[in-house]
Amino acid sequence: MAFQPGYTPWNKGKIIGQKRPLKLDEIATIRSLLEMKRQVRDLAMFNLAIDSKLRGCDLIALKIEGVAAGGRVRDRASVMQRKTSSVVQFQIGSRTKLRLEAWLILTARRSGFLFPGKRDANRHLSIRQYARIVDAWFKGAGLDKSLYATHTLRRTKATILYRKTGNLRAVQLLLGHKSIENTIRYLGIEVDDALELSGQVEI
Repeated sequence: MAFQPGYTPWNKGKIIGQKRPLKLDEIATIRSLLEMKRQVRDLAMFNLAIDSKLRGCDLIALKIEGVAAGGRVRDRASVMQRKTSSVVQFQIGSRTKLRLEAWLILTARRSGFLFPGKRDANRHLSIRQYARIVDAWFKGAGLDKSLYATHTLRRTKATILYRKTGNLRAVQLLLGHKSIENTIRYLGIEVDDALELSGQVEI
């Protein structure tokens, strides 16, 4: 493909490809920072993003009635994925439930979008607003923003689960992938395993 003189590729100087999942200590750092700053919404959003393993577009479109009833957050929820039009279920852990309930008390709402926009409560956060919020978390934790993005939160728990259990089928179901091959590529298993083997050999 021929480019016009002066053309600059959109990805020049940028690191592209899959973004890194967070490590346990990085998760703890971000949580501590949000707790210290008393950012109730962000803490609920961060925990739910990791627990649900949802894409950003699906997370920001969640409604209160989809995850809670009578101010009490459910143990499980499900969502129709925008990208695949398939339903995926997710567990809501006790830590996340507490943070979500604190957020619901603060907002004093029982219906509507879980994370509404600042200017219009009848609309959810835009994906751009969500990306800026997530970038601020990574920056606050001292992480290189070129290596992390909103998809980092989707990959985090899935990667930890695979490394602890080796159960690809379970991870596939939790991510809502249609094939196990997609999950293998998504987790970068072959690359990680090869690097681990290589690291075990000293020459």
